[in-house]
Amino acid sequence: MTDTHVATEDPEAKKRARRARESHATSFRPGFIAKLVVMALVNALGIYILFAAWRGQHTVIAAVMVVLLVAINIIYFSKRMLPMKYLAPGLVFLLVYQIFVVLYTGYVAFTNYGDGHNSTKSDAISAILAQNQRRVEGSAALPVTVVEKDGNLGFAAIEDGKVKVGSKEEPLTEATGAKIDGNKVTEVPGWTVLSFKEILARQTEVTDLRVPVSDDPNQGSIGTSDGATAYAYTPQMRYDEATDTLTDLVNNKTYKPNKTGQFEAEDGTTIATGWRVLTGFDNFKQAFADQRYSGPFLKVLAWTFAFAILSVATTFFLGLFFAIVMNDERMKGRKVYRTLMLLPYAFPAFLTALLFKGMLNRDFGFINQVFLGGASIDWLNDPWLAKLALVLVNLWMGFPYMFLISTGALQAIPDDVIEAAKIDGASPFRIFRSVTMPLLLVAVAPLLISSFAFNFNNFTLIYMLTGGGPRFTDTSAPVGATDILISMVYSVAGLDGGAAKNYGLASALSIVIFLIVATISVISFRQTKTLEEIN
Repeated sequence: MTDTHVATEDPEAKKRARRARESHATSFRPGFIAKLVVMALVNALGIYILFAAWRGQHTVIAAVMVVLLVAINIIYFSKRMLPMKYLAPGLVFLLVYQIFVVLYTGYVAFTNYGDGHNSTKSDAISAILAQNQRRVEGSAALPVTVVEKDGNLGFAAIEDGKVKVGSKEEPLTEATGAKIDGNKVTEVPGWTVLSFKEILARQTEVTDLRVPVSDDPNQGSIGTSDGATAYAYTPQMRYDEATDTLTDLVNNKTYKPNKTGQFEAEDGTTIATGWRVLTGFDNFKQAFADQRYSGPFLKVLAWTFAFAILSVATTFFLGLFFAIVMNDERMKGRKVYRTLMLLPYAFPAFLTALLFKGMLNRDFGFINQVFLGGASIDWLNDPWLAKLALVLVNLWMGFPYMFLISTGALQAIPDDVIEAAKIDGASPFRIFRSVTMPLLLVAVAPLLISSFAFNFNNFTLIYMLTGGGPRFTDTSAPVGATDILISMVYSVAGLDGGAAKNYGLASALSIVIFLIVATISVISFRQTKTLEEIN
């Protein structure tokens, strides 16, 4: 009786015990251990980014990182979220490299972010006080030693027999464990003592360096001209936190913060160093109302459309021509020719552009010297010839791609459709116009749209071949005849070193480019739906 009762209850108990053993066994499989290692690395990286964002006062990024870490751990340690295990990496990269970039660009477009407005107001005040300092007459000399940590210079000063060390960002603090030999510091824990030769190599940095004596910038700093003796420097400006004003101690002029992120005096003079503030639509107004940008903008916009359209049209029709020729079965050696057609596509775009830049040189270029018999044609410094050169070089670089997609689309067209058209008496041109081309466009139209968007922002070719030049002579903006919108943005942002950096204006122009391309793409994709009825 007992044995029968046990036998009737044992199956469920055995199942539970087996599941427990299997769960325990799977927990320590190599795959699970590998997942633990990977997740540990992911969490370590996430926590590092979290603390870095928190220290930099980027609270939004820190909050997003917390949400991402929690979500990723829930997804990968849950047995009920199998699809999300595959989707999560792509979603994270989409968030970081697409959504965040677009949102941050949108935010910058409504600020004055750029040279003189790079950080917060408190950082700007500290920078102003540090930049406007004068030596205190009759101040005592301090023996100093130039030190370095993580590439940043600092001073190790001897005061009352103790060593104090600091840098531009870190005020002087007592260095425990430092060693002194006479009037020279020979060792500072965590710092590297520079030799006389190393000081000479960085002499400008050493003489320009000012190390604050405390956290209060109003108390001044120390500086040196020879790397061995330092003197006290006091701020020429004084900041009053109660009234939120800066006072020039030399002429007693008072500066108050204005709405554009700068300290401004009553007579309208401002201090160059400012901070980042929201400016509304000022950047967009500047792009279309300021004559420095509005005039060149319309010219650049027209050329951008022309370049993108010409690039797509020329590469597509040349690629289609070769695809039709190579698709004819009567042609011998098609495989070899097809391979040769792909060679321009195999080379990196920037190398091809640099190669053609040398070949198009007016005095020593291969094209002038060999193909044109020693002619002196200034391909890259004449506005129209430079534009022609861009279209031709882009044709060389782009037709292999169109050749590939056209070949695939042609081979996908059923032979019986062509045969039916021949039987009906259609001429070869009529077959191409009424049968081949419509069926071809069904497959390649989306790719032509993406090619248009790519050439609309083909920064590499413009920058490497012409640099946007030749420059317009009727504006002070760093814009040229072959600039397209994206290269104009690059120049306006000051990334080419030719002008002061203006990230706010550049971001505003980037949004304009995005809206133009997005609008054209949406309209084009809607139009391509009519082609699907043919298929």
